[in-house]
Amino acid sequence: MQLLIIDALNLIRRLYAVQEQRHQEEQAALAATSVALVNAARRLLFQFKPSHVVAVFDGAPVGFRHHLYPDYKAGRKPMPTALAHYLTQLQQDLWQLGIDALLSDTDEADDLIATLARTLSRHGKPSTIVSTDKGFCQLLSPHIQLWDHFKQRHIDAQHVQQQYGLQVTQLVDYWALTGVSGSQIKGVPGIGPKRAQALLQRWKTLDQLLSAPGESKEENTVIKHKYQALLARQLVKLVDDIELGVNLQDLRYHSLKTGS
Repeated sequence: MQLLIIDALNLIRRLYAVQEQRHQEEQAALAATSVALVNAARRLLFQFKPSHVVAVFDGAPVGFRHHLYPDYKAGRKPMPTALAHYLTQLQQDLWQLGIDALLSDTDEADDLIATLARTLSRHGKPSTIVSTDKGFCQLLSPHIQLWDHFKQRHIDAQHVQQQYGLQVTQLVDYWALTGVSGSQIKGVPGIGPKRAQALLQRWKTLDQLLSAPGESKEENTVIKHKYQALLARQLVKLVDDIELGVNLQDLRYHSLKTGS
């Protein structure tokens, strides 16, 4: 079996941004996005030939991360109103291809995706996540792969090593140190990518670093800002044990629901 998990809004917003540049009229851009989404979905189905497929949407405007950290994703550019109102049509477009939508009133799409992928992985079953969101790199494993539809390439452990100089298992701690600007997660002051990389290459994990004697300025900085680092880690780490309310059978892929 093979589960194809589409990070729906990641895909849709990028497709819409392209069409918005090409079409002056809003309705024309939306209609073109619909066509582009269907074409992208068909290509993905052809490429991966999944036995199961799902498009995961964000249905939770405020989740546990917002309660922990009110500035979470503050200032992020909101979805265009016209596109937000058009999502029902786009979900219908996907449904016509045999792709059901999954969303939650309380949990972010990223956590739903993590739960799906990790649940299958625990049973030795493979899944492919379609997204350009680097946060999913923390899920990479022999049974979980990440596909960038726009660059037409897999993001794998080798990419992580080349990009960050670290193992996949160290990424959450790395982002806890550096922060994630796109989500307004601050990390530890003065600890950028190079220093975070060096610290984790030496100490392996954030927990071991926080237990260190503080022999350098950077180590002392992290220890001093322990609470901020631990909070950032909690915000960055994806939740993988959500009650989804669906089972694998519900996600089985059947060709065009229109019968065509």
